[in-house]
This record gives sequence, structure tokens and C-alpha cells, in this order.
Amino acid sequence: MKETVLVIGYVWPEPDSSAAGTRMLSLLRMFLSTGFRVVFSCPAQRSEYMADLDTEGVESISILLNDSSFDAFVAKLKPEYVVFDRFLMEEQFAWRIEQACPEAMRILDTEDLQFLRGARQQAHKEGRQMHNKDLFSELAKRECAAILRCDLSLIISSHEMALLQQTFAIDAALLHHLPFLLGRDRQYPLQKPFAERKHFITIGNFRHAPNWDSVLFLQQIWPLIRQALPDAEMHIYGAYPPKKAMALNNPATGFLVKGRADNAHAVLADARICLSPLRFGAGIKGKLIDAMQTGTPSITTSIGAEGMAGGLPWPGLVEDGREKIADAAIRLYQDETGWNECQQHIAPILKAHYDGQRLARELMHRLASIRENLQQHRLNNFTGAMLRHHSMKSTMYLSKWIEAKNTLESRQLTRDKPE
Repeated sequence: MKETVLVIGYVWPEPDSSAAGTRMLSLLRMFLSTGFRVVFSCPAQRSEYMADLDTEGVESISILLNDSSFDAFVAKLKPEYVVFDRFLMEEQFAWRIEQACPEAMRILDTEDLQFLRGARQQAHKEGRQMHNKDLFSELAKRECAAILRCDLSLIISSHEMALLQQTFAIDAALLHHLPFLLGRDRQYPLQKPFAERKHFITIGNFRHAPNWDSVLFLQQIWPLIRQALPDAEMHIYGAYPPKKAMALNNPATGFLVKGRADNAHAVLADARICLSPLRFGAGIKGKLIDAMQTGTPSITTSIGAEGMAGGLPWPGLVEDGREKIADAAIRLYQDETGWNECQQHIAPILKAHYDGQRLARELMHRLASIRENLQQHRLNNFTGAMLRHHSMKSTMYLSKWIEAKNTLESRQLTRDKPE
């Protein structure tokens, strides 16, 4: 009989809208391919652009926050594994899982460390460098607590793996490095040549603050590039563009805001350079992986390239600051020999660090090993047990209070409804 994996999603996965959606779909496919029954549940509203989970072979169900109907659902399902999509879902549902299915292995997929992104964003707003003390925020306490409460957390970036262990003293036994999972067909991208490409491109969901900020930064960088390359254009793609983003569209200067891409890989494959000047953020960047998969060299910042190449040469250039980024863009756009060398750096990175089959085997081995010794694994994590005892009790009673309040309000509305 198949073992069951229950995934509790923060949102319904939209692989064509965000890197988070792509990663979630790849995780679901990985569990399916290794023989699990996979059930995806989510309290968010279903969206127009969500993946068709039925055709993937994934069962899907809508769930409610602060509602005991979830308890009956999960008790009947009896999953062997539960994956929380980001720490907010762990906070909401982990106590219910522990009550209904105490032997289920609890896994947290962080996507990226939100407290790291938040610390960098705050420092950027204040016009200064991030300091180490910025990391020790309320958000960090919540996110690290969720990591400690779980049996295993999936960490997307090697930089974040080191940060959690070295700065926050989290035991490596609770962490597993899992970057993007690429199929073999995506590890050797088509090498569309320099001469058949033109223009610059950036792509990213506009609802993600680092992406919107990078577009604003591009506004400052682009005049310097356009002055040296008057025939070049800057093509800006991304899901959910707000009116303020579309208002930046300026054909006269070649600064073109195009909105959602029907096929991100197709537009990236036609571009000569992916220009992604991220000034804050965390994790690893889906847009830069997409660029690699289409053989497109990229120019990004040190934050953009962080944790992505594992010490191998970057397939493009990494610079910080408006003038340095502009100079790098102008130089690489015109240098066919240098551009070809950058393109040749792509396949080794994808093969070494994003081989989905190898990464899946490693994760399955890790899960099986922990599950075989789950009781001892939890005994070894006494800090996590304390956090579950204290913080989960408070979460439980708050949730029960909210549910009772909602029930009373619903009854009041029913009584007051005119006949």
C-alpha cells in the first residue's frame, strides 16, 4: 500500500507565475515519481493560473484556517509524511497534525528564509548595509522555531544552510539542502548562439518585493546602458504587474514592461542577456535558473548569485552598484567571445547542483533514515520538543478561540437575518 504525503500549501502552486510555484510542483512530482500518494491541501483561494493538479495525479482539497474540520480530514487521511509550505503553515497546522497523527513525519519547506529577506529589505529601506544584528528579529524567532519543531526542514540555498548552523546553532540533523530539482532534459540547455539573440530581459512575479525593487533599480541603470547601446531594449516580464509597473513602459527609451510571459523559457531564449539587479532577497533565484536552462548568460548582484553556483564560475557577470552593473551589461552585450565563455559555464552548474534525480534519491534516503529512527530523532531534538510544548499550546488555544468566535458570529448573523 502506498504511503501518503500531505502537503499543506500556503498558496495553490502557480509554476508559470513564480519560482515558489515551480519548486512546489517539482516537489509534488518528485513524491509521485517515488511511489507516494500525494495530497495537496491549501486554505487560500484557488487561482486562475494554478497548476492542474488532477492531471499531475495529485489529489487536492481546500481546507480552512482555525477550523476543526481539518482535524477530521487529517485523522481520516492518516499521512505518513506532512510537508508544510513555509513556516506560516507550520504555525497554523502543526499542532493539529501532532494531535491527529503524532507519528507522521513533519517536514518544513522554507522556500527561502523569510527573515533573511526581511532583514535585507529593511536595511535597504534605511539606505545601509545589513548588519548581523538585523537577523535576530521577531520573524527569525518564529521561522527558526518552526524549523526546530519539525523533523526535517528543506533549505534551498547553501548560504542559508550555513547561516542556520553557524549563526543560529541549528543542528544539521534537522536540515537538508534541497535546491531546484531539474530533469535531465534541462541540465544541458540548447545553446542558441550570440548572433541569434538580442536585447536584455528580466523576469519575476511583481508581487515579490525584491522583483519590484529590481525593476525600479533598472530604471536607474537603463539610461546608462541605452546611451552606449541605442538599439538595445530592456524587456521586463512578470506575473501580476500592477498599474504602477505598466506605467513605466516607455517604447521611446526601449524600456518595455510586457507583463506576464506566456512562456518564460521562450522569451529568455531569445534574449542575449538576463539582467537581474536584485538589491535584497534570499534563497536561490528562479529567474536565474530559468536563464541557465535557456543558455542565457546573466548579469546579477552578489545577492542574486548567492548560493547558486557552488564555487563554479558564474555564467555571466556579478556586480553591485549602478555604474558597475551598467558597465558589465554594456561590455558583455558586445563581447561575443566572452559571452560564449559565459554560456559554457551553464551546463556544469546545472549538472553539479540541480540534478533532480540525484537530489530526489538523496532526499528519499534521508527521509527513510529519519523515519526508521523517528522516536530517537525527536528525543535528540529536545529544544524542538520544548517549543512544541509551549508555543504550540498557545497556538492551539488561540485557534480554538478564533473558531469559537467565528461560530458565535455566524450564529448571530443567522439569527439577525430577516425572513
